[in-house]
Order: sequence, then C-alpha cells, then structure tokens
Amino acid sequence: MSISARPPRPRAPRTGGLPRFAGHPIGGLRHRATAPTRAVQYCQLQEKGSELTAEIDRKSEAAEEELRFRSPTLAVFEKSPLTARSMSRRLPRLVRKALGLAWRVDRRAVVALLCFQGLSGAFEAFGLLATTGTITALIASGHVRDRLQEALPSLLVLAGAAGARALLGIAVSHLSSRLAPRISREAELQMLDAALAAELVAYDHPGFNDKREAADRGADVAQDLLTESQDLMACAASLIAAAGVVTLLHPVLLPLLLLAALPQGLAAVRGARVHYQTSKALSADRRVLSHLRWYATEKSFADQLRSCTMSGFLLGRYRAIGDRIDRATDAAVRQSSRYALAGALAGGVASALVWAALAGLLATGHMSVASAGTAVFALRSVGSSLRGMVGYGARLFRTGLYLDDWADFIAEAGGHRVQHGGADPGPDAPLTVRTEALTYCYPGSDRPALEKVALEVRRGEVLALVGENGSGKTTLSRLLTGLYLPTDGSVTWDGKDTATLDRQALWRRSAVVPQHYAHWPLTARENITLGQPYGSGGDETVLHAAELAGAREVVDGLRSGLDTLLAREWFGGVQLSGGQWQRIAIARAFYRQAGLLVLDEPTSALDARAEHRIFAGLRAAARDRAVVLVTHRLANVAVADRIVVLDHGRVVQYGTYGELVAAPGLFRELWELQNDRGVPAQRGAGDAPGCTTG
Repeated sequence: MSISARPPRPRAPRTGGLPRFAGHPIGGLRHRATAPTRAVQYCQLQEKGSELTAEIDRKSEAAEEELRFRSPTLAVFEKSPLTARSMSRRLPRLVRKALGLAWRVDRRAVVALLCFQGLSGAFEAFGLLATTGTITALIASGHVRDRLQEALPSLLVLAGAAGARALLGIAVSHLSSRLAPRISREAELQMLDAALAAELVAYDHPGFNDKREAADRGADVAQDLLTESQDLMACAASLIAAAGVVTLLHPVLLPLLLLAALPQGLAAVRGARVHYQTSKALSADRRVLSHLRWYATEKSFADQLRSCTMSGFLLGRYRAIGDRIDRATDAAVRQSSRYALAGALAGGVASALVWAALAGLLATGHMSVASAGTAVFALRSVGSSLRGMVGYGARLFRTGLYLDDWADFIAEAGGHRVQHGGADPGPDAPLTVRTEALTYCYPGSDRPALEKVALEVRRGEVLALVGENGSGKTTLSRLLTGLYLPTDGSVTWDGKDTATLDRQALWRRSAVVPQHYAHWPLTARENITLGQPYGSGGDETVLHAAELAGAREVVDGLRSGLDTLLAREWFGGVQLSGGQWQRIAIARAFYRQAGLLVLDEPTSALDARAEHRIFAGLRAAARDRAVVLVTHRLANVAVADRIVVLDHGRVVQYGTYGELVAAPGLFRELWELQNDRGVPAQRGAGDAPGCTTG
C-alpha cells in the first residue's frame, strides 16, 4: 500500500484573517497533550442521531459525525478578547516579535527599517512646521512676487520633506518586501525542525496533527506580521510628528482630536472582534469544505465518485455547509456595519467639536490664520494616523493569534523531542535483538497495545510476526527498530537497551519496509537511495538492491532508467503501478545494508511471480542481518525460522511453521481459514440461467 492520499494544505481565503490548514499528499512534516497553556479541544465527533436522509439541508442540521476542529487561537481569544486594552498591551510585544524574526534573517535591514521610520516621522514634522511659514508669507500684504519669494524657503522645505518621505517609503517597502518571505521561510524551517525532531509517538497524541496544521497557518502569516508592524510603526511615527505640531500650535487641540478619533477606533476594534470570532467559529466548516474539494477532485477517488454516483451528494453537502457559512458571515457583517455606523456618527459629532474649537481659537485671536491652516493639515494627519493605528493594530492582533499557534506547536513538539539516549551507536549488525517483558501503551489509551512480550531474533534468521488485525504486529516492529520506546520492559541489541543508544545511529542500522510507503516525487535513483551515500559501488549498488527486490525490470523499463522522475501528476514524470512502487520500497530497504531488516506486509501489492521472487531471496538477505517479517499471508511464513503469533498484544504461540500448523491454536485456525476456498458445484451445459432440462 502507498501513503493514503490526504488533502494538501487546504487554504482559506486570506481576506479577514481566515485560517489555513496544512497537509501534504506525501506525508506531513510539520507534543505532549498536557504541555503548554492553551485549553484545546480537537476533532469532536458527535453521535449520529438518525439515518441519513435524502435532503441535504436537513442532514446538515442533524447530529452527524463531522470534523470539528477547535483552534488554540480561539481559546486565546476567549481568554484575551480583542479589546482596546488587550490590544494596547499586546501590540508592542507583537512588534518586538516581528522585529526579532527579522533580526534572525537580516540585522542590517532591521536597523535600516527603524532608522527610515524615524526619519520619515521627522521629515513629516518639518513639513508641517514649514506649512505655517508658507501660509504666513502667502497671505501677507505686498506684491505677489515678493510674497512668493518670501514663501520660497518654506516651499523648498515642504517639497524636500515630501520627496524625502517618498524615498524613505520606497526604501521601507523594498526592505519589507525582501524580509517578509524570508521571515515566513524562517518560521517554516523552525516548525519543520521541531516536527522532524519529535518522537514518532508524538503523532499518536490526540490533537498533534491538528496543532501542526494550525501552526502552518501561523508560519505562513509570519511575513504579514512584519508588514503590519511596519504599517503600525509608520502610523505611530506620523502621529507623533503631527501631534507634536498640533500641541505647539495650541495644547487644547490634541485632546479634542483624540476624543474625535476614539469612537471610530472603538467601533473598528469591535468590528474586528466580531469578524475574528466568526472566522474562528466557522473554521471547522471551512476545513470540511477544503476536504470535500480535495476528495471531489483527487484522481485517487475519481473512479469511485463516478461509479458510486456521489457527485450530487457531495455537491449538495458542499452547498449546505456553504450556506451555513454564508448565514453566519452575513450576520457578522451586519453587526460590524452597525458598529461602524455608530462609530461614524459619534466621530462626526466629535469632529464638529474639533472644528468649532479651531474656529473659536481663530475668532478670539488665540491662533493666527497661518497657524490655523497648519492645524488643519496636522489635524487631518493625526486623524488619519489614529485610524490607521486602530486598523493595522486590529490586523496585527489577529495575525499574532495565528502566530501563537506556531509558537505553541514548536513548544509542544519540543516536549516530544527525540530522546537521543547516549553516545553509544550500538552494534552495526546485531547478533541478537531481544525483547523482555515488553509493554507498550499508545497515548490516551488505557489498554496496552502490547503486554509482556518476550522474543528474540538473531542474525542470519527470519522471524515472522503473525496475528489478526490489531494484534500489535506493526507496533512491535516499530519498537524493535527504536521508532517507539517501551512503556515498560526493554528492547535490546546485543544486550544494550535501545533507550540508551544513539537513536539516529540505531535508525541508520535499521531498514524498514512499512505498510504505507511514500511515493516521493524524486527520480528512481533517489527513491531507492533516499539521500543516503552511494559508497564505492555507485549505481551498481543501487541496481543490485533493485535486483534483489525485483525492481530491476521496473528500472530498466523506465525511459531514462534511474534518472527517470517518478511523479507524473506533479512534474510530468512517470507514474508506476502499486506493485512497481512496492518493489521500489523493498529496494530501499535492501540498499541500506542494515543490521536489522523489518518487512511489514512487503508483498501486499505484488503479483505471484514478484512475490515468489522476494521470498525466494529472503534467505539470502538474512545471511548477514536479522529479518523480521510481518504478514497476514500465512503461506509466506514458511520461509521463517520461527514464528511468533500475537493475539491482542500478547504472544500466544511460538514455534516453526510445521509445529504451528500441526498444533491446535490460533495459527492453525487462521491457516485453515485462509485455505478454506471450497469451489461451488460446477453447472452443466444445460444448467445455464434461463434453461431447463426435462
């Protein structure tokens, strides 16, 4: 079997800070369930209350088993709602986080950005101050030429300040555009490093994969964090400059202006709060739509969709969920518009007070006409900056919540970091791999998958693991190779506990053919070597491994041999059949020349000839290594030296093929069932349907 197809990075629209979720057709790369500080619930499945009906709308409202995802950011929002107070406390920290990520990427660019922002604010202040001189000169008495000459220095300052600010804006945009994608890539690399460094068991913890997908959204918007921080800092610099000028013109104007901007600011915060809350509440439905799009268009399911006539059902379900999203979105838009209208009305009244105060100062002689003109420009600049700070602040706040997902995943994945054990790499090719009182429980389960298992496999022999589904065969194979660590008991290589050995070295000395193997979008050579060094044999070593796995004829039939790309759907390469891919997967294991070889259902997709070739060569492969064979096909275990029969995580039988077939027990029962293929009585020529004899 190959890695099962799964939705690739379903992405919601960027507008409104809607969430994205990650996945990948060739496997996720991206914790302890009790670690960090967020209260999280994942994938809550509700019980079916009734049979599915033909009416999609009615079904969508019934209690069905649907994917329900509760993001950590929603819990953050509930604990720290989007209010003016929470924004004022959190925004400076988010700006520092954005600059910190940028600092890791390019320190010089960060310093330049800060300098340019400061200079931009200073030039705006100079320009506003020069406005007073310009207006004074233009409205003075005298010939127009004399007034223009007197205003010329101020005009030059105005022009120079405007030009300088324009150039600084271009420079800031240039640096931000260079840094933003690098910041996202840095965040993605940190997330990938955390995921790849985590124990395999981390993926068995409830919610780990959901958190990984939410973290991918955070890494993606990390670049927005810098852009939004730059916009916020630009508004802040402009506000400081303009507010300083307004204060110099007359101190009473500034508090009045802040009062005028406050209603619209509060309305913007409340509107952003409604949109964010609605977005998170609908995240489960949006994720379901992403999965439905994947299953409706993926080639792997195209034949089933057509033969089962599911198109109407899927489109109906998609419309029903879409309608539910639309209704919730419309309600949020109406609520947000009401807030905006109220803010605009209150802001209009407050703005009227500002202009009345300005007129009063001018009429009473407390402000000159030139100063009043400058005040008009400054007031507009302050109002625009305040509105910008509120808007950009709300966006930055939402982006920061998504980035929290990223930070939380890295922290939790770090809690699952691979236990490297000691510096001892262990034996290159162990003489004996043994388990003693081995017990293993999956996270969140109160029933052990394996219990008190004791067995050994020696170099030069083949040990077979058989049993019914769920008996613990695959789990045991992962424990033997150090992919899992025992809950109790031990696994030893030549007497050395695998928990005390260097895990990376242990994995380099193991070769595994899993049930679900990857179809890597790489060349045939790279699909066999998987990035491991060739050694002195070069391609001959690769071809020898292919020969042992029965994949040589597959390679020879490719248009460019080992250089052929095996990814037709993605990159225009060649597509292999399921059996051909399985031979490539077996060749990977033979190429590694490891001391322990584990084959988990290695011939499930092979024809009889290819399967016979694999098992005929298995004895030769076991000459210099220990081989563990996991299979349901009991006829194939005749090649094994010894057989371990598992039942519900316990060893119930142990012996050779002949001994187990002859003795009553689970093995013989399964063997008889597999060989019970009675042929129905054959019909005669005259017994065809529709014919009678008489």
